[in-house]
Amino acid sequence: MNIGSKLIKTIRDKGNSMEGEMSFFQHLEALRWHFLRSAFAVLFFAIITFIYYDDIFQNIIMAPTHTDFWTYRMMCNAGAALQNMSSYFKAKSFCVEKINVKLINTDLAGQFNLQLNSSIMIGLTLGIPYLLFEIWRFIRPALHERERKAASGFVFYCSVLFFMGVLFGYYVVTPLSIRFLASYTVSDAIENLFSIDSYISSVTMLTLLAGLVFQLPIVVYILSSLNILTPKFMREKRRYATVIILVIAAIITPSPDALTMLVVAAPLFILYELSIIVSAVVQRRRKREELINS
Repeated sequence: MNIGSKLIKTIRDKGNSMEGEMSFFQHLEALRWHFLRSAFAVLFFAIITFIYYDDIFQNIIMAPTHTDFWTYRMMCNAGAALQNMSSYFKAKSFCVEKINVKLINTDLAGQFNLQLNSSIMIGLTLGIPYLLFEIWRFIRPALHERERKAASGFVFYCSVLFFMGVLFGYYVVTPLSIRFLASYTVSDAIENLFSIDSYISSVTMLTLLAGLVFQLPIVVYILSSLNILTPKFMREKRRYATVIILVIAAIITPSPDALTMLVVAAPLFILYELSIIVSAVVQRRRKREELINS
């Protein structure tokens, strides 16, 4: 009887182990299909970008190097308005009359690789909402009903904030950085000739970095839900946050102009204050649920 009991127990344990292994492999299979669908979405946008690359390259990628770019026109209009308000400002100093950007290619397959890599990057950027949707579909079954309701707007809010950040990076951070760096010289004996890879990587980094920075309210929401961050803590550390934001603005816009730095820092201040509100809402909801449960 002893041996029989041990044998039955061994078979039962083995069955539980096999069931667990099957569950694990089933999750891997589900993850694989989520990954494949996401890859196809990125590939779709990348192919569209590759087909229409000439127009995209001239009208989007290279647009911040043209003096008629939207940002430069708004700067000139703002300068004229400030000059009308006070003679201290000079409208001419806000207008961009020339951007000295000369691009070169030093690799045999450089321009083809440029088109291929930037098409994939643009495809990845445009496919972000679908990537987030697939992530949500994968983790949704593991969540409780209350958690599903709390995270129901995950895809929408992440996508909106990401594209707001991308637009901010493209229309504000990128042109201001290009304007300063393209005209900066240590000596007149040195001529600025930029490789196309350097230009593309700089535009991509500044644009996507801004998109990631704009995810701050989402990060605060998650940390507040885990009771790691509180609105009181964020309010108390507002002075330190202000210094950090100004340092970040100074780094991503390497310009001696304080006004330019403040233009970049302003949305970051707004994001921080919005994050405090988000944390406060999460805290109030958690306290209300604790009262109901008690």
